[in-house]
Amino acid sequence: MLLSENPVRQDDIRLSDAPWAATRGGPSILGVGTSNPDSSYTQEDLLDLYDIQDRRIRSVFLNCAIDKRFLDVPPYGDDGRPRTETQGELLAKHKARGTEMGARALQSCLKQIGAAVSDIGYLVCVSSTGLLTPGFSALLIREVGIPTDCSRLDVVGMGCNAGLNALNATTGWASANPGRIALMVCIEVCSAAYVFDGTMRTSVVNSLFGDGAAAIAVSHGTPETERTGPQVLKYASCIVPDAVAAMRYDWDDDQGKFSFFLDRDVPYVVGAHAETVIGNLLSGTGLRRSQIAHWLIHSGGKKVIDSVAVNLGLTRHDVRHTTGVLRDYGNLSSGSFLFSYEQLMREGVTRPGDYGVLMTMGPGSTLETALVRY
Repeated sequence: MLLSENPVRQDDIRLSDAPWAATRGGPSILGVGTSNPDSSYTQEDLLDLYDIQDRRIRSVFLNCAIDKRFLDVPPYGDDGRPRTETQGELLAKHKARGTEMGARALQSCLKQIGAAVSDIGYLVCVSSTGLLTPGFSALLIREVGIPTDCSRLDVVGMGCNAGLNALNATTGWASANPGRIALMVCIEVCSAAYVFDGTMRTSVVNSLFGDGAAAIAVSHGTPETERTGPQVLKYASCIVPDAVAAMRYDWDDDQGKFSFFLDRDVPYVVGAHAETVIGNLLSGTGLRRSQIAHWLIHSGGKKVIDSVAVNLGLTRHDVRHTTGVLRDYGNLSSGSFLFSYEQLMREGVTRPGDYGVLMTMGPGSTLETALVRY
């Protein structure tokens, strides 16, 4: 089913249409910052780089609605091709590149809102592309000079949905500490989770994910903190236990690495439960789905986006940022929706009183959502 190209704008939406949402206060998003590796590759570049000739695998790469991705490919071997990395080398790349990208995204976010690292009261770091102890929160505190008494949390292994799980914790801390800045950083070095073994299983993953980091700052308003972004009003979750194995990491004995698995039915599982979680999100607010002006959905893949859009009755215009991020960056895991948010804010089309929905999907299988008011 094709989605409509025409944007649908509900110009008659006013705060009075939804008394609950109109009066409900919440922490505000102050700003966002993103970063990627220096090197980007088209899908054709990667096929040539790895000398992939299998027609089925080439078709997967060339028909996934991705033009390019930012990746940290391994050094070349004697054969002129990227050499195979051990699990230890992948973890080292996750740590080094993740810390560097996370620091740049964090600093970009602070610069945007005119804040200093000394203003950060709470730091949440999210990643699913490697395991670190200590985690990225400790590494970033050392790297950029965040106060050592900063409260912190590391969210590890939750997958692509984790950005909203962590934002829930971030806004919760901000609500309990009015006027203080809470900052979340999603750091995903997806190239540190690649396995190249020539199978269709690994090729699907390798054709989709890119490297990137995104930081978002929030604060609960006081006279000293001017609200510059939307208020976060409410969260809703939906987990599908029957699909717990649909997205997962397995240990590959032959490769000596962790290998990510994506079930072919993931798009349909996610799409089939999209209405349920959005219904729960809007329940009790007085809002109808048609009154949501801005949709920021995780760039999980073309089929995932299409399935969610069809089940929610969204247009191509509604998901333009989601598809744009997929096209230009690939699936950035937990930080994808923040790249979409950054694009929306650059457009400058939001109006006071507009409502928006943030949606992420990932292992569990899980759908996470948040309702915001601009």
